[in-house]
Amino acid sequence: MIGIVSRLFLLQVKENKKYLTLSDKNRIREWKLAPVRGEFHDYFGNIIAGNFESYQLHVIPEQVEDFRYLIYRLKDLLELSDNEFKKIIKKKKEIKPWETLIVSDNLSWTKFSKINNHLYDLNGVKPVISISRSYPFGENFTHVLGYVNQANKNDIESNESIKKNFVPGLKIGKVGLEKSFENKLIGTNDIERYEVNAYGRRISQLEFQKGKKGQNLRLTIDTEVQQLANELLKEQAGSICVMDIYTGSIIAMQSSPSFDPNLFVFGISQEDWQIIRNNPMKPLVNKTLQGNYSPGSTIKPIVALSALENGIINPNFTVKCTGKTEMYGETYHCWKKKGHGFVSLRNGIKQSCDTYFYEVARKLGVDKLSETAKKFGLGEKVFGNLFDIEKQGLIPNTQWKKNALGKGWLLGETMITGIGQGYIQTTPIQLCLMTAQIANGGYKIYPKIIANEENNHQPSDKYIPLYKNSKNIKIIQDAMFGSTNEVMGTSYRSRIDDPKYQFAGKTGTAQVKKITEAERELDLKTFEIPYENRDHALYIAFGPYKNPRYALSILVEHGGNGSATAAPMATKLFKLIIDRHLLRQSFNNKKYLEI
Repeated sequence: MIGIVSRLFLLQVKENKKYLTLSDKNRIREWKLAPVRGEFHDYFGNIIAGNFESYQLHVIPEQVEDFRYLIYRLKDLLELSDNEFKKIIKKKKEIKPWETLIVSDNLSWTKFSKINNHLYDLNGVKPVISISRSYPFGENFTHVLGYVNQANKNDIESNESIKKNFVPGLKIGKVGLEKSFENKLIGTNDIERYEVNAYGRRISQLEFQKGKKGQNLRLTIDTEVQQLANELLKEQAGSICVMDIYTGSIIAMQSSPSFDPNLFVFGISQEDWQIIRNNPMKPLVNKTLQGNYSPGSTIKPIVALSALENGIINPNFTVKCTGKTEMYGETYHCWKKKGHGFVSLRNGIKQSCDTYFYEVARKLGVDKLSETAKKFGLGEKVFGNLFDIEKQGLIPNTQWKKNALGKGWLLGETMITGIGQGYIQTTPIQLCLMTAQIANGGYKIYPKIIANEENNHQPSDKYIPLYKNSKNIKIIQDAMFGSTNEVMGTSYRSRIDDPKYQFAGKTGTAQVKKITEAERELDLKTFEIPYENRDHALYIAFGPYKNPRYALSILVEHGGNGSATAAPMATKLFKLIIDRHLLRQSFNNKKYLEI
């Protein structure tokens, strides 16, 4: 009796608080709800990645008395196909009994209501109203924004914010800006506390703790220009970039082909995944940031500038072009079979004479050329660490070859580097930055894509001059004007005579395979060459010429000729970009905050 009384005293008096707490934990359940993800807006405040309520159905197997009965009951209520039913059974086998099994993460309102009406008969079932991502502009922003999908084990373990706010079915950024800004976008959980009965069914809500929505991010991109870029590249592989030459703001950044990111939100079907994955034009590759391409003749303004800056040539330096150059038993051809005759620097750029630039590069040397190219943004990541997929490109020099290949540099390699072939590799965004810095008078800028955030890799000493003599930049600008706006210029057919829209540019055609003498003699048209053997078409430009503000780069994979394929796109782009300039100028952060 003494023992029993002592034990009762211990339980009811001394450990009263402990067992009262345990009792309450049995009676009270806490549910974390998915955090509300921050939105992406374009420059003018339009939602380009938003949210909507999705209806989910969760089951915790250990709370179910008869799982077999329950799952067949759900099959009937939700009208699940045999294939869907098998997937749920398979998922159940892969998780622990106390883990949440997501039966469906995108129920219709009708089915969600039906489940709620039958909850009395569905022990362990939990209907959940969650938040899911929506991309209203579909494929237009895919390679900029990326997409979201369910967080996996690696995501949870590698990111503290995801771990802290994790709930079953949580969607997180997998690529693009969705991934880069995950910690700012994710938000915090709403928390609900309910009283439940002995069977785990909810009796009443005791408390609701409101979470914090993730931060909204406004991009510098103009949706109108982005959509036009997408249309111009329809059914082609390539990239279009548009940049403000003073602020570095990205106005458009499109990679083609693209795909609909909405397909990934609830898990892409095997059929859709195979279509995207097996597309020979590689829609999963962000060509703007990941594509390493020979720049072709778009490098010639930098070659000429480097030669001027290093005092190797002056604007009157002349070369006679006969259509080919012989050097140590090798023949280096100009694109114009019969040659250009005597060519000066301005005409060399205007008519894109290869022979002229073979000679300039030979006199300049690859090391000096490499130095100038890097100064103007080639050979390094444009956005720093913002995109983990961005490629660095390659601007070769003598030391690079010795270190990478263990061989000495050859004179012939210098010559072909002078026309943008050989080892040299650039990304489309690098070419856009290079052009922007030529257009703004030769000053360093730091591209940005987030409007309402300070550029995280821009130093305080902005607008560092990249030139030794500003006159040299003006010579290059004038030569690019001639290339587009004067007879014999390689992009003359794409000119706009109206000074409001007039632009200056440089075409480029990059070989993807060496042309044999037999093929050169055949002189085949682009459409007669197999697609994968066609040259890449490139174009860089800035405008309006008299008061420059925007630069662009265009690349069309296997497009053949820069003047015929890429340059005409610039005509349509500049008309829209310049028409929207005043609208962009009048729209400031204050107006955005009022939206």
